[in-house]
Amino acid sequence: MVALLAVVGIGVAVFVGFNIGGSSTGVAFGPAVGSRLIRKPTAGVLFVAFGFLGAWTVGREVITTMSSSIVPAAQFTPIASVAVLFFTGVSLLISNLYGVPASTSMTAVGAIVGLGLASGTLNQALMFVIVSAWIVAPLLCLVIGVVVGRYVYPYLDRYIAFTTFALHFVQFDRSGVIPRPFINPNASLQDVVGSLSVIVIGCYMAFSAGASNAANAVAPLVGAGGSLTVNQGVLLAVGAFGLGSFTIARRTLETVGDDITELPILASLIVSIVGGTVITILSSFGIPASLAVSTTSTIIGLGWGRASRAATLAALATPSPDQPDVAVSTGALVTSRAEDAPTGPTIGDIARNEESGDKPADTPDVPDIGAEGPADLDARSLFDPAAAKRIVTMWVLTPSLAIVASYPVFVILL
Repeated sequence: MVALLAVVGIGVAVFVGFNIGGSSTGVAFGPAVGSRLIRKPTAGVLFVAFGFLGAWTVGREVITTMSSSIVPAAQFTPIASVAVLFFTGVSLLISNLYGVPASTSMTAVGAIVGLGLASGTLNQALMFVIVSAWIVAPLLCLVIGVVVGRYVYPYLDRYIAFTTFALHFVQFDRSGVIPRPFINPNASLQDVVGSLSVIVIGCYMAFSAGASNAANAVAPLVGAGGSLTVNQGVLLAVGAFGLGSFTIARRTLETVGDDITELPILASLIVSIVGGTVITILSSFGIPASLAVSTTSTIIGLGWGRASRAATLAALATPSPDQPDVAVSTGALVTSRAEDAPTGPTIGDIARNEESGDKPADTPDVPDIGAEGPADLDARSLFDPAAAKRIVTMWVLTPSLAIVASYPVFVILL
């Protein structure tokens, strides 16, 4: 019976890691694949390599926390481990059905909290630290996004361009016996630098995803009476990531997720750097946190910060009836250039194989804050009040449901 539960646990862990790899590969390398900088198999290889690096180094701290610190490792019996992984897998299903970037990390912790409450072994002090981090991290990402969107992004947007190539960035001369690689002749030096930036930041996102998500797939098995060592758990998680990266990730690499399709490549790179850095720091302290929540908070901050340039701080602090409302919108990022300086390609353009307009020879100056008109907000804005409410509700609801649903199950099982 114990052996059967161990096999079932490994199977569920592989299922969870499979889905994580499929979704995270698209988020990390969607812009690079869409711009034809790298191919889909290359994206899979890079995601597995850097995901493994993140899981093997920083990620083991999160595995230790989730497998033995929130509740004692002895509580992870084979059947309890399978139950925790089951609720984690259900969270992936719920987030996919509702199309909301719900946190697998938060839901996995919620299931473990249910186990701790049922057994009376919950480390309340540690949970206070973890929940505090869940509150502070999105707020920090939001603030950083606002500051960058209001004061930095318009200048970066004027001078940094990304090109969507008709052919792949790296070509191969197959006229000889051994194929020789060469760079797309249409690529300028600016394209080369920008392309390398997209790829490097994609690798960084893969590192962050591996660091934060490996524990979601294998932590209960590591704590289950030594069913797996930490090293074995990392290898199992990354292997499952790889299965997802080379199979279902092919679709996510094309669509890059409906929640960020209208985000410019420049903005997506800023989001990746901010969200990935915050999660990597938390992971290094062994705190499980959500990459999806951090990146989405950064997107909201960027959109609001860009739109808020229509008014000075004094005007924002003392609103008057004749001032237009400042709404949160990814459209504020897409339309951040003047009419004679068309914006760079968005992720949605790439997914639809659309080409962006060329930059003009003379790039206009960035208008001062308060001098330009309100940003032309896109009608398809993701972050209207109703959508923002739905996203935040799911962030709170999924881990809460995991606790409520798992608690009676563990009361019966224990």
